[in-house]
Amino acid sequence: MTGTTSRAPRPAADSALVLPRYLRDPEEQRTPLAYPGYKSTGLRAPLRTPVDLPHRLTEVTGPVLGEDRVLPTDADLTLRMGGEAQGQRIIVFGRVLDSDGRPVPDALVEVWQANAGGRYRHVVDNWPAPLDPHFDGLGRVITDSLGRYEFTTIKPGAYPWGNHHNAWRPAHIHFSLFGQAFTQRLVTQMYFPGDPLFEQDPIYNAIPPSARYRAISRFDLDRTQDNWALAYQWDIVLRGKDQTPFETDDDGDVA
Repeated sequence: MTGTTSRAPRPAADSALVLPRYLRDPEEQRTPLAYPGYKSTGLRAPLRTPVDLPHRLTEVTGPVLGEDRVLPTDADLTLRMGGEAQGQRIIVFGRVLDSDGRPVPDALVEVWQANAGGRYRHVVDNWPAPLDPHFDGLGRVITDSLGRYEFTTIKPGAYPWGNHHNAWRPAHIHFSLFGQAFTQRLVTQMYFPGDPLFEQDPIYNAIPPSARYRAISRFDLDRTQDNWALAYQWDIVLRGKDQTPFETDDDGDVA
């Protein structure tokens, strides 16, 4: 999932197993590891050029992520702990595609997000917005044969995060994608169209300008549900000229 594999020569019958390596994107297409406006990267960005290590057998074969480990209720974040979450109900849907526009089936798509008040259910979140007893902000689903995914959730609120004076994060949902092995993981964030906080957010602005639109979902009136939910479409492209901006393995957790 982290990249297109370079096809290795077919090994001779008596030779050792040859495992694929993953190609790195050109530097100009990558979100930088250190971005001056994003204060936290000053401490965790590597000081030396990372070294790619070839994946070994266990890293490309396990764990296997099967449908039986994901429940249908995992895709509905609005119904938790015996009640219904507060806030604007939304449907978030899209497809996972490869660089040639082909669907990627059987990918595990996980999301985590703040509640309608902009607060995460996390021990280090001390933003004094109320916690929602019926919202944990966690969901997951397996893409179908056409690469489609869909979640029902609550539109997250903005929140302050202390990066700079009067710093607020735009509303966003974190996405994690797994392929067929634990090391095949990609992490990114989905934003909402027209957010007034884009211009002052260093995480959003760390994305190369020509690629920022790929991180923003599209409001879809046709997919809204009358008297029930708004709808946003966001397709995730794994590689190529239309690739979705991803956080790198070296970024660590971000706000």
